[in-house]
Amino acid sequence: MGQHVRVDLPVLLFYLGSATVGCRSAPEPVVPVGARPATLAEVTPWVSATVPTAHQIYRFKWLLRDERGSAGGRGAVRVAPPDSLRFDVAGPFGSGAASAVVVGDRAVWTDPADAIARLVPNYPLMWAMFGVARMPPESVTVRALSTTSTQTWQFAGTRDTVEYARSAGDPGRLLAEVRQAGTLIGRAETTLGPDGAPLKARLTVPSGPAQLDITFLSITRDTFAPDIWITRKP
Repeated sequence: MGQHVRVDLPVLLFYLGSATVGCRSAPEPVVPVGARPATLAEVTPWVSATVPTAHQIYRFKWLLRDERGSAGGRGAVRVAPPDSLRFDVAGPFGSGAASAVVVGDRAVWTDPADAIARLVPNYPLMWAMFGVARMPPESVTVRALSTTSTQTWQFAGTRDTVEYARSAGDPGRLLAEVRQAGTLIGRAETTLGPDGAPLKARLTVPSGPAQLDITFLSITRDTFAPDIWITRKP
């Protein structure tokens, strides 16, 4: 009889929020050595170009693999510009359903309540898997480099260092990497269509090790009822 492997949804949410680096032992640098000191004003247009301009629903399927086995399911994210997100995900047959609302770099609520630490341990990586870069919430040192096909930039704060690389083309790519106190937390690589919309994303955690693959099934514009931002529980 084959071994049945169960991956709890809160564990999946942890990887969704904190996942990063690929399974490669030495991934390519996100920001090249030749990057120069820059200002926030210089890179703001690059970040702004990734932000959705309309209400959108992203529907996707996911596959999580770690040392215990693999599990998959489906999910949906509703995004309202510039920085509000409603997240719903579940395993097969609706098992382990979970939801959350995120505004910018904070969770407004999560259901179940104990999923918050697992769902959003790192906001830049969570947003990056949907093709969105984030401005830093604090004063940072900026380095940047732009070529004809790629824009790369780094935000180095007192604790976190966040690096992005966005390349044009068909397909394009958004790469995000986060270090905290010098330790690599994770890396997210998202493949983009010609319009900048995400096609697929790979999130990997070096400490697991674990890898989460997301395939986007559809991205549609829609209007949202106000109550989607309200938790289902009183």
